[in-house]
Amino acid sequence: MPKIERKFLAHYIDVAIPGSDGSSTPSYVRLGEDLEEYSVEMSAQVDKKKNILGETSVVISSYEKQGTVEPYYANSGDALFERLQDIVENQKVLDDCKSTVVDVYLWEEPTNETVFPATRWDVVIEVTSYGGDNTGVQIPFNIHYTGRSTKGYFDISTKTFTAEAPEEEEE
Repeated sequence: MPKIERKFLAHYIDVAIPGSDGSSTPSYVRLGEDLEEYSVEMSAQVDKKKNILGETSVVISSYEKQGTVEPYYANSGDALFERLQDIVENQKVLDDCKSTVVDVYLWEEPTNETVFPATRWDVVIEVTSYGGDNTGVQIPFNIHYTGRSTKGYFDISTKTFTAEAPEEEEE
């Protein structure tokens, strides 16, 4: 089996700015421009115990996933810039920083030419700084995964996510 090229794991982030009622229609943009690397750190909670026989048991009880987008260069008129600028200018907190990220598996067999298997994750955006050096305005940010996810399909042409239909239970 051949190695999967990095470009075939796509990450789309919802950049829609929530309205006063907290709702918005998702507007996804692909992460990657100016990024040489994006990894989701799993940060597992690992508990190890050694018994009197000299044996070690290992239990992984949870994950605290996080990804860092750095650098992110601000581009006037860019939807992701608008969302980050809104967080910075208005010092957004709590639900105003919630979003979703969709991981799209472009190496998988599409259901048609532009629809691929995907997982949508509930996340929180944390802007870590604002400004940067003489190469341009930078707004690096962290993406904190809440643990809630939905499997489904993502259409890369319309940038829309569709959840899988729930499996029916047998009676």
